[in-house]
Amino acid sequence: MKVAILQTGHAPAGLQHKHGDYDTMSKKFLGYGADEIATYNVQNGVFPASPCRYDLYLITGSPKGVYDGDEWISDLEDFIRISFTKSIKMIGVCFGHQVIAQALGGKVRKSNNGYGVGVMDYHHTPTGKKLSLCAWHQDQVEEKPEGGRVILSSEFCPIAGLNYDNRAISFQPHPEFTKAFVEDLITFRSGQTITEEEAKKARETLTKDNDYLFIQGLIKAFLVT
Repeated sequence: MKVAILQTGHAPAGLQHKHGDYDTMSKKFLGYGADEIATYNVQNGVFPASPCRYDLYLITGSPKGVYDGDEWISDLEDFIRISFTKSIKMIGVCFGHQVIAQALGGKVRKSNNGYGVGVMDYHHTPTGKKLSLCAWHQDQVEEKPEGGRVILSSEFCPIAGLNYDNRAISFQPHPEFTKAFVEDLITFRSGQTITEEEAKKARETLTKDNDYLFIQGLIKAFLVT
């Protein structure tokens, strides 16, 4: 299977030496080395020559909002729609989850719930299994596209995971994040993106397990169907 990362943002430069950038984290999560599969910095307007060049794309997280109106976001939505019609598989994470939904007709907005930061609890809706996963977001998918089936949900984020007839699968949380990275990110963003009180509450969640292996299992099943 030919795989590529569509990178839509970067980890803070001050944390990359320790944890890597978002594409490196994504490759490791998928089971690839940093140099084994290609990265396309789509936030810089760099895309594969054709969606058909690869069999699978993973779209990363980003500090941008999918509704920001940047040209590259519009181009990415076009790329997603073409890939979808050609049944080229896609995985979306955080921003990737949101931009797939928006490209296919869903609605994404800033949540009135504020930031979801730390290790948050979810339900895998097909089985009812309870999961804890790393998260960092304020935007949420508030209306899912037609044909999208909710596979992860929580009180904080009701549409936290979607499966599109096994052509695309997406997650609002970050299964590629380690708790160590989230802990450092909380410290880095405390008093800036999030308040000191939000940072304190987020740190308290880091005692929970990180059930990223369950998400890896979902992705493996998705790739063989």
